[in-house]
Amino acid sequence: MSGKTCHDASAELLQQVEKALHERIALRIQGGNSKAHLGRVVPGQVLDIRSHRGIVSYDPTELVITARAGTPLAELNAALDAAGQMLPCEPPHSEDGATLGGMVAAGLSGPRRPWAGSVRDYVLGTRVITGHGKHLRFGGEVMKNVAGYDVSRLMAGSFGCLGVLTEVSLKVLPKPRHSLSIALEINSERALLKLAEWGQQPIPISAACHDGHRLHLRLEGGEGSVKAAHDRLGGEPLDASYWRDLNARRLAFFADPRALWRLSLPTHTGPLNLPGAQLIDWAGAQRWLKSDADATTLRAMAAQAGGHATCFENGEQPFQPLAPALLRYQQALKTQLDPQGIFNPGRLYAEI
Repeated sequence: MSGKTCHDASAELLQQVEKALHERIALRIQGGNSKAHLGRVVPGQVLDIRSHRGIVSYDPTELVITARAGTPLAELNAALDAAGQMLPCEPPHSEDGATLGGMVAAGLSGPRRPWAGSVRDYVLGTRVITGHGKHLRFGGEVMKNVAGYDVSRLMAGSFGCLGVLTEVSLKVLPKPRHSLSIALEINSERALLKLAEWGQQPIPISAACHDGHRLHLRLEGGEGSVKAAHDRLGGEPLDASYWRDLNARRLAFFADPRALWRLSLPTHTGPLNLPGAQLIDWAGAQRWLKSDADATTLRAMAAQAGGHATCFENGEQPFQPLAPALLRYQQALKTQLDPQGIFNPGRLYAEI
């Protein structure tokens, strides 16, 4: 691998963290900055991890890949694709420079999430620069640190509030042998009923999204099982680019100028009368919503359905407020790993 795509900058990153600790200044951890719209605005000096990049090790027979946090997701996916493998959680990215570290820090998964698992499920180990000025390795055979935390998986969805990710080891899987996308003319209410029914049957669905008019499905597996499912369900063939556009939020739905919300809901949640335009993803477990409604109203509706709502635009409180007990746990965890509070302070919540 050439020097242009592989560079160990961990010593420089550690020096920057040590300097910040000594001077007691906040750091804004940044990779490709493709998730800058998500979370609260963070003060402090930029700690850019993009120079710390490259695949450290990859043996396709072991189904494990290890790479530095600044490695572009496009580069990682290209290496996996060449070996006929993939990140099963299908993390969203486009040509925006998204990095491996940002993928783990944001913890966002794509259309395959309900059937394959989340980013957190595939994190095996990490290297992290902590708020104690130490560069430590977590995961692998030693899954917990002395405080009892599974630090590697805690980093998923932490938005950089707990430390600086420098390296990640991920479990990967072979790509499906056959894939077919189809579209069915069916309304959303009936689509949700059918998806709940199909979820109890051996139908190889790996993505399901309803746009208000049509149900889009992706069938993946052996050629015979995919063909049998298509024969049973019917539907018109659909270009596979639909899922890439959905994952990268390039569909026409996302061009609506209203605020973008993401509702995370229990599996097989039925129809919801939400104020605005909605896109039903994850077979009903995720709803994208374009709405002018206030946060209190939307979060109350999400909570009533057993879920929570996140605003995909910077604001005072983009994430669902935590219950007091959960907030105390989050604050205790922050104190353990970042006692001076220098890493992305307030990115998730003002109190952290």
